[in-house]
Amino acid sequence: MFKTLAEKIDPKHAALIVVDVQNDFCHEKGHIGRQGRDVRPRQEMVTRLLKLIGSARQHKIPVIFLRHINNPNVMSPASVEQKLRMFSGDETICLEGSWGAEFYRVKPEPGEPIVSKHRYSGFIETDLDLILRSKEVKTLIMTGVATNMCVESTARDGFMKDYHIVFVGDCAATSTTEDHEATLRNIRYGFGVVVNSDEVIGTWAKLA
Repeated sequence: MFKTLAEKIDPKHAALIVVDVQNDFCHEKGHIGRQGRDVRPRQEMVTRLLKLIGSARQHKIPVIFLRHINNPNVMSPASVEQKLRMFSGDETICLEGSWGAEFYRVKPEPGEPIVSKHRYSGFIETDLDLILRSKEVKTLIMTGVATNMCVESTARDGFMKDYHIVFVGDCAATSTTEDHEATLRNIRYGFGVVVNSDEVIGTWAKLA
């Protein structure tokens, strides 16, 4: 059982999870931006996230990238109906092979796992859990977009699978402060701890 932040994010058993940092979610010309939603919080977050990714690589911590991919074969009637309501009658977000599905500013290095998912949680019908267990990971350091959707869903499922959850609040983003803060409250209460990126980077430096 790990109690302190240093114990939880020790490079020997932690992994940095980067969720859905993709053009459709973050770029002003992507799907969310074209819907008229504010993508600036996401773009500003990515600058901090790049620094965190760089520090993780420096300390030999696995960085695992999740990406949301849609295609007709995996879009159930329930998921299509939900997307139509969420995205003003257009469900064509992160279509397989599209520019919108490509990563926004983050660039996986050779050998870093890329997990394609078709649902909010990165654990649903993917190899994520197998990858983590193969690397003997005990703690998930959660980042990405959207805070209250795919990042929170993945963090919750990770906790249910007995991983420690460290949620990096300033390296996750969504369209509104209210939604972002609601997730942070949920995580603090029932699923893990919430920290900022400077705390994580500073702790790694001390451990080194």
